[in-house]
Amino acid sequence: MTQEIYHLPRLVIAAPQGRSGKTTLTLGLCSAFKARGLAVQPFKKGPDYIDPSWLSEAAGCPCRSLDPFFYQQPEALLRAFTRPAQKADLSLIEGNHGLFDSFDETGVGSTAAVARTLNAPILLVVNAARTGRSVAAIVHGCQTFEPGTNIAGVVLNNVAHGRHEDRIRQAIESHCHIPVLGSIPRDENLTIPDRHLGLVPREEEDTLLSAITACQGAIERYLDLDAVLEIARSASPLHVSDQDNLLIPATQSLGVKIGVLRDRAFTFYYPENLEALESAGAELIFIDAFRDTKLPDLDALYIGGGFPEMFMDELSANVSLHASIREAVENDFPVYAECGGLMYLSQRIVWGKKSAEMVGVLPCEIEMTGKPQGHGYVIARVENENPFFSPGTVLRGHEFHNSRIITVSIKGSKTHFATAYQLSRGNGLGNGRDGIIYRNLLASYTHLHNGGAPDWAKVLVRRAQLYRESCQKVNP
Repeated sequence: MTQEIYHLPRLVIAAPQGRSGKTTLTLGLCSAFKARGLAVQPFKKGPDYIDPSWLSEAAGCPCRSLDPFFYQQPEALLRAFTRPAQKADLSLIEGNHGLFDSFDETGVGSTAAVARTLNAPILLVVNAARTGRSVAAIVHGCQTFEPGTNIAGVVLNNVAHGRHEDRIRQAIESHCHIPVLGSIPRDENLTIPDRHLGLVPREEEDTLLSAITACQGAIERYLDLDAVLEIARSASPLHVSDQDNLLIPATQSLGVKIGVLRDRAFTFYYPENLEALESAGAELIFIDAFRDTKLPDLDALYIGGGFPEMFMDELSANVSLHASIREAVENDFPVYAECGGLMYLSQRIVWGKKSAEMVGVLPCEIEMTGKPQGHGYVIARVENENPFFSPGTVLRGHEFHNSRIITVSIKGSKTHFATAYQLSRGNGLGNGRDGIIYRNLLASYTHLHNGGAPDWAKVLVRRAQLYRESCQKVNP
């Protein structure tokens, strides 16, 4: 096994706890360094879609996911980082939750663990509201809690005034012996509007882009960007094995076309998943569920997550596309759908006193609720025959939905539908099940990442290829 050495400037942005200002800082850094002419590659630790949509906009480059829950082996996570980082002048990795928070008690899934795997320095952003020199104790604790965690600098957020900043800065530099690289005052303009599942996705509203401009301005004004860049460039060389695995192989097209619903309502797609489909030989055709009136010439359809409930009247109005999808499904057209895609394929969405008709393929209605019905990582074992995965396959994904199935019916009579997954972790449809099966359609609340379902793209493309071949036999 050979090893390659890579000199990749990189920096992890972390915090002792959530809502400390990580996204504000990372957005501002991406935008500020991009304005300096640097090619910035953003990453997000965790399964999030929404923060990455904003980081992609700020950096002008698709944000990648780095999650140890998906990439279970450190070497796999390292390769997932190195491949896109090679093309950039600087890589910025935004952590999630608190620095040492993890999906288990070992800490293997924490931001700190990711930073150690990447041998990356950490810029710690601390919410300084209503505290003083105690911030130094917090920073010192983060430095010593797990050996090898390289906290190289601190940024103070929500600082009240000059004396407040001076007191905290002196305490940190005296007791922790690392620099304070900036101090950001309280400013309501440095926020992006949120809703029931977090921030509003970037793709929904162009008028929100002023928030990125505000973040960039604050970072340029209050941070020592030269010092930040120097820390990132001081990162030790990375030794990565199996260099051939770093690159997605250039695969000859199989002549297979996979449609992807991608618009304001359906925005939750990992770039790694889309690239994996292309690598497996598919051509991707993007479809707008608001404007396109029928499916184009396709061999399969992929409907990701998003917020169809926010646009349910507009989605409901496109009855011609609904009819096109229903007809295709009844003719055994392969469809893979996740969360928002499941909701869109249902009979209707109900939100309080309001409801709207959806595609009507699945024999269920969806109710929006006031709190999450599923939130966190998912481990699914495939139990039943379905269009895409062999029984016995174990898939790792995540869920985050404020909706549930409330009615299951076919032609007015109550019934049960077949499900593909048994969940050992996660909620899914409820009762430890997920993955509705209907003909060549599979729809679940579970979102899959190619790192946690390595054969996902290949089986989807293969199913599309089989469908194309069957159509050619019928219509030679």
